Amino acid sequence: MVLLVCRFDVPAAEADDLRVRARAALELLTAQPGCRGGELGRAVDEPDAWVLVVRFESVNAYRRALSPFPVREHVVPLLAQAGTDAPAAFETLVDAVGGRAQEHTSLLAE
Repeated sequence: MVLLVCRFDVPAAEADDLRVRARAALELLTAQPGCRGGELGRAVDEPDAWVLVVRFESVNAYRRALSPFPVREHVVPLLAQAGTDAPAAFETLVDAVGGRAQEHTSLLAE
């Protein structure tokens, strides 16, 4: 699985705009094949700090999800506003459900 993790620093006056744009982005991305879901969250301790997280089945699903025109038109500009001081795409190496953890093989070449 691939995680897209985008961090945003958004003043309170612009928070409603981010929520509207992120909702549209989540609707477009989660409608793409191979997208397993996503969410927008705000930091409890720093209300100007936001994060958008979207889960994809694979690197290919992630790349394909970003290619349709509506996604390029609405989602890509939002993602371009995310902080660039840290990586945004991560591979899942361990996940857990119901108290059971499962390890996954890395997608990166050794």
